[in-house]
Amino acid sequence: MTTSIWRYSHLTLAISSSIFVLLAAVTGIILAFEPISKQLSEYSISNTENITLAETISELQKQYDEVISITVDENDFVTASVITKEGKSATFYVNPFTGEELGEPEKKHPVFQFATSLHRSLFLKSTGRFIVGFVSFLLSLIAITGLILIVKRQGGIKHLFSKIIKEDFAQYYHIIIGRYTLIPIIIITLTGVYLSLDKFSLLPAEKINHSFDISSSTSDEKLAIAEFSTFKNITLNTVKSVEFPFSEDEEDFFFIKLTDSELLVHQYTGAIISKENLSLTSILLNWSLLLHTGNGTIIWSIVLLLSSISILFFIYSGFAMTLSRTKKSSLPKNNIRKDKAEIIILVGSETNSTFQFASALYNSLVKTNNSIFIDVLNNYTSYTNAKHLIVLTSTYGDGEAPSNANKFLKLIQQINSQNTINYSVIGFGSRAYPKFCQFAIDIDAVLQQHPKFNSVVPVYKINNQSFQDFKTWGHQWSNKTGIDLELVQIIKKPKKQQTFTTVSKTDLNNDNSFLVRLQPTKKLRFNSGDLLAITPKEDNIERLYSVGKIDNDILLSIKKHELGICSNLLYQLEESEPIQATIQPNKDFHFPKKNKEVILIANGTGIAPFLGMLQQKNGIKTHLFWGGRTQESLEIYTPLLNNIEQNNIHIAYSQEQNKEYVQDLLVKEESTIASVLQNGGTIMICGSIKMLKGVETSIEQIVSKKLNASLNHFKKNNQIKTDCY
Repeated sequence: MTTSIWRYSHLTLAISSSIFVLLAAVTGIILAFEPISKQLSEYSISNTENITLAETISELQKQYDEVISITVDENDFVTASVITKEGKSATFYVNPFTGEELGEPEKKHPVFQFATSLHRSLFLKSTGRFIVGFVSFLLSLIAITGLILIVKRQGGIKHLFSKIIKEDFAQYYHIIIGRYTLIPIIIITLTGVYLSLDKFSLLPAEKINHSFDISSSTSDEKLAIAEFSTFKNITLNTVKSVEFPFSEDEEDFFFIKLTDSELLVHQYTGAIISKENLSLTSILLNWSLLLHTGNGTIIWSIVLLLSSISILFFIYSGFAMTLSRTKKSSLPKNNIRKDKAEIIILVGSETNSTFQFASALYNSLVKTNNSIFIDVLNNYTSYTNAKHLIVLTSTYGDGEAPSNANKFLKLIQQINSQNTINYSVIGFGSRAYPKFCQFAIDIDAVLQQHPKFNSVVPVYKINNQSFQDFKTWGHQWSNKTGIDLELVQIIKKPKKQQTFTTVSKTDLNNDNSFLVRLQPTKKLRFNSGDLLAITPKEDNIERLYSVGKIDNDILLSIKKHELGICSNLLYQLEESEPIQATIQPNKDFHFPKKNKEVILIANGTGIAPFLGMLQQKNGIKTHLFWGGRTQESLEIYTPLLNNIEQNNIHIAYSQEQNKEYVQDLLVKEESTIASVLQNGGTIMICGSIKMLKGVETSIEQIVSKKLNASLNHFKKNNQIKTDCY
């Protein structure tokens, strides 16, 4: 419920202020260039911290007959008002190190004038200023609620910068960009609110009154300004303005404004007659102006520019996600009441993506002439005629329930079921997260202990919304229940595909595996470890294959299944025959460029990306651990293993010789495994989920024994990379 409140608050604020936020972002982008251009101007003076006020005044007095005032603006432009040697009054930019005139003060460029007026008040004067200030406040709330949502999604503040699963473009980059820009956006908006409060005189009023006794500071001697100890101790970077005495009367003082205080300085002795510190209100006002405008710093101006651009992207991606969720938000309409249904489908999803699978299941079961009822998990109640319960749920954040399922575990204990029900739980998530499908596991554990529920099949976990895995669950459930279930994926709009030409293909080996080499018809950037997405027209279900890069060609290692639509499609390819597919970047499974040592672990066809990596390891010491059935299983890969030292290749055969698995090899080479991890090296694992579990168990034992550490420690350090299926 909490997550739902934050999400609806975030969305409501975004919708209500979108037009004004759009204007603020666009004008913010334009205005970010103003301080950048000024900092690159010849009038901007650097290293003002290396010159004292005494030195600057001395240089100016050499060049001009009289100095009236000096100002240093937020862009480090030093302006002097002087009387020239010719007796003329003039104001211009000067070089404080030499006293030279640099040029006349420039007027604000019309583009920046227009953007400033629109940004500050929308050309509506006081009304516009109020609207802008209020929208700044709303935008700060949008940023804060957005940050809270990211933290909850990632499972806590500690995991804020953990891996993000790419469900779609808008969702992925909304979070990625948000992690880096929400804090600057909060700063921008809060400073905007503070500046608006100042414009409406809502901040505590500050009036500095100097009090002093001139009699204690009288002097007959007049020191040269270069000898004033006060001026010697003030560097120019802390000065905002200096007003010189109007006359030689001792009661006329130097009036100096610094970044944190105001001074009255005796014009003869250089003694400080009065010093008053600025209030916290004024200091915060100065900082707000700096942080909101970026004046005086190119780096922060660039941050403001990127943050304003990101706001435009957030507007686009936020509405894109909202529209996408709206399309997925509805479940099929029930044709019967809950108490007449024999099969109950209950769904839990934070982003509604699981609804598509539930809809496909509902539609397929309707065709079997069974009576079906579908609803969300939070609406769980008693079902008089129910024989089967199917739960489909995702997990949110750190193993939490989705907002439309967070009441289910309590309801299942409170509501008495009148009849015994067979149940099956399907979890949706990503293996990249530590608590993969945790809420589905929790539901299964509770139902196992409930006297009125019997498990049909063990809890089934689906990685990255794989419809193929969903179909596999469907076959298992059908075999157990005797209900003929044929799941059909709801057709999505196909992604833009590229054409690849078949270069070569090997014969099947004794494991029914083969290699196929494809060449892009157009120049294409990819790396070993990226994924090739193939969507056969026969069922429109996307399959992903991890690729090896060999001389800019794509190498796939495929296991041919008798009824496998995609594996048979690839096996039937002839030389030069085209095939349509899409490359999906998989940056988290690229070969490390800076490691001294890397270990590659695979079984079966999982070796494909490693065959490419071994060709491009660029001098990095690399070990390969591979598990297959027999020596003949290895033969199709042998020609591509020439680029690795033989003593760094470790092979396990499960059906001959020692009859061992790849995880057994790791235990034999435990010193190597421990050494690579201890020295910051990387272990990459590709192959079956079953193999992955065995490998992780072995590595856990090794690091516990050798390094007194846990596997999770190295996972958090990104030293363990996996791509398993």
